Amino acid sequence: MTSRRANGEGSIFPYRNGFAAYVWITTPSGKRQRKYVYGRTREIVHGRWVELTRKAARGPVVTKVPAVGQFLRRWLEDTVAPNLAPLTYATYESHVKNYIEPGIGALRLDHLRVADVQAWLNRLATQCQCCAQEKDVRRALRGAARCCALGKCCHQVASPRTIKDVRTVLRSALHSAVRQELIDRNVAQLVQIPKQRKRKILPWTSEEARRFLESARSDSDPLYAAYVLVLVLGLRKGEVFGLAWDAVNFEQGTLVPDHQLQRVRRSLLYRETKTEASDAWLPMPNVVAAALRIRRTQQDWEREVAGEIWQQTNDMPSLIFTGRYGTPIDPRTLNRKFTARCDAAGVRRLTVHDARHTCATLLVDLDVHPRVIMRILRHADQAVTIKIYANASSAATREALRRLGDILH
Repeated sequence: MTSRRANGEGSIFPYRNGFAAYVWITTPSGKRQRKYVYGRTREIVHGRWVELTRKAARGPVVTKVPAVGQFLRRWLEDTVAPNLAPLTYATYESHVKNYIEPGIGALRLDHLRVADVQAWLNRLATQCQCCAQEKDVRRALRGAARCCALGKCCHQVASPRTIKDVRTVLRSALHSAVRQELIDRNVAQLVQIPKQRKRKILPWTSEEARRFLESARSDSDPLYAAYVLVLVLGLRKGEVFGLAWDAVNFEQGTLVPDHQLQRVRRSLLYRETKTEASDAWLPMPNVVAAALRIRRTQQDWEREVAGEIWQQTNDMPSLIFTGRYGTPIDPRTLNRKFTARCDAAGVRRLTVHDARHTCATLLVDLDVHPRVIMRILRHADQAVTIKIYANASSAATREALRRLGDILH
């Protein structure tokens, strides 16, 4: 007497070196057709048949699922490019090209498992990316090989921050695949990644900031006003070089950093700032207004010297910071100039990004009113601002900083 077959066993049949089964499904276009599942044993096929039957009962079933790499390319063009910033698109594309596609791009999207993603991320933490991406091989073609192409591996592994960013890109793409019903779950959400330790930043004291700014002003540095905007208002590099004269109101003592310059590959893009909060008007302490007036005088002189070769970019307003001939300045230039000015002033080196953290202390020492500081720092609670006031610098330092705001000094 034979045992009774399980539900669905009648749909299973031998196929090549294993078994197969099919389920009638409805495609997203409304077409009815068979979809097959395969496996080495009858039990495996039965499990897949049951799963497919449940999917078919819930709604339309996708019949052709692309590979991970193929889907990511389409996602970049159809979802990321039209909806996110150009720099975001370029960053995502770089992560897909350099990390995701070489690692898991060949796997079929609906076959991607948590174990696959976890193993790939673990490899990124130990595999030399200079070797994997053939960076030194490309340098060798120019006769500039210096490590891996010479047989001296530099062991340039991906940092925890890079691994986190790559996982974020994959997770965002798979979330889109779930919405499109290509997959049932987002496996990138279930993997473990190395914990990233937050780097502790030691900003300048007001005394160090004073020495830095006085050095730039005494040397008539054309970027003196840019340094003031970074240190006193905490503006980003792109916001500084994207600031136009139209955004500054000397009579009301305000400015609106609502645009920025961004380097995206080989182009400089003039576009809106990152968030709506960045578009809010900011009050200008005296030192900022004085620095901008100095910059206006410098630019008038540069325009007069340049004469007919002075350039005004048609798709941009009149920018505050321009080159010798009126062209926009690449925000990355500020990195080099800032480091050189640190050395000239005899203060410890900070990156432009880290120097922005000096903003709060400087505002206090410049005798800026607490309400104005709240506006600049975006504090919701005045108690937070009062705590900053408790750490004010010495009277001598505060007086020296106030002198920076005196245009006649």
